[in-house]
Amino acid sequence: MLTVNNLSFSYKKTPVLKNISFNLKPGENLAVIGQSGSGKSTLLKLLYGTYDLDEGQMFWKNHEILGPKFNLITGPDFMKYVAQEFDLMPFTSVGENIGEFLSNFYPEEKQNRIDELLKVVELTTYKNKKVKTLSGGQKQRVALARALAKAPEILLLDEPFSHIDNFKKQSLRRSLFNYLKDKNITCIVATHDKEDVISYADTVIVLHDTKVIANQSPQELYNSPNNALIASFFGEFNIIENHIVYAHQLKAVEKSNLKAIIKYAYFKGNHYLIEAELNGQNIFFEHPISLEKNSTVSLTINR
Repeated sequence: MLTVNNLSFSYKKTPVLKNISFNLKPGENLAVIGQSGSGKSTLLKLLYGTYDLDEGQMFWKNHEILGPKFNLITGPDFMKYVAQEFDLMPFTSVGENIGEFLSNFYPEEKQNRIDELLKVVELTTYKNKKVKTLSGGQKQRVALARALAKAPEILLLDEPFSHIDNFKKQSLRRSLFNYLKDKNITCIVATHDKEDVISYADTVIVLHDTKVIANQSPQELYNSPNNALIASFFGEFNIIENHIVYAHQLKAVEKSNLKAIIKYAYFKGNHYLIEAELNGQNIFFEHPISLEKNSTVSLTINR
């Protein structure tokens, strides 16, 4: 089990994280979300032993994770960290990058391992391509595969799909996270994208103002967001009569006490996102067709 007890850290004299605590079982997926500057990346770096803690302790099973005061080399052997900058070898092939730290004493096993991971990150046909010729998204996938090469017990991912084209993200997420579950690899993902979280994370922690303000499953956070910050992570929302209401929970009906004036309609593919004015405030709701500007619509909240 990964155990984090009362972790606190400051850059110089500026507090970044205070009294952070959580537990994670082997094979579980934890997502860390929060606004830019909330400490998501810093938390991953602390877990990797990049910095020394101001206070607190971190353990993986019976092994305490310590910072540079105690270790000449950053990062425990059982853990891999994929940062937003990729530390790849540009003038060698994709396969050579993935197999960089695998033993040459067993060449057949090494090549089988490389081929297995190329399939996971959907780069099988790029095995012999030089890394310098790849796009940013392809390099990110090589970095993911290389981190998995020596079968870490814990994988730390900082915005792992940020450089990857939208048409490739969905299948890559499924392939990677299913692989991690199958291999019982614990994963911690720092992200701003709900699609990295909602279908795959077992637990989500929300960082805000140096602290953890929520630690729940994605389903619990989505169904009962206790503040606007959490609701905003999952999509368009409104605050109506002091309650958070997602855009899809507002429905147009023939008659109700909630009457709104249409301002704009945004095409979203299988629906329109309607922006309207309700009691002097802007609200958003989903509707199957566009609605005429300045027309009035009656709404109901369908929870």
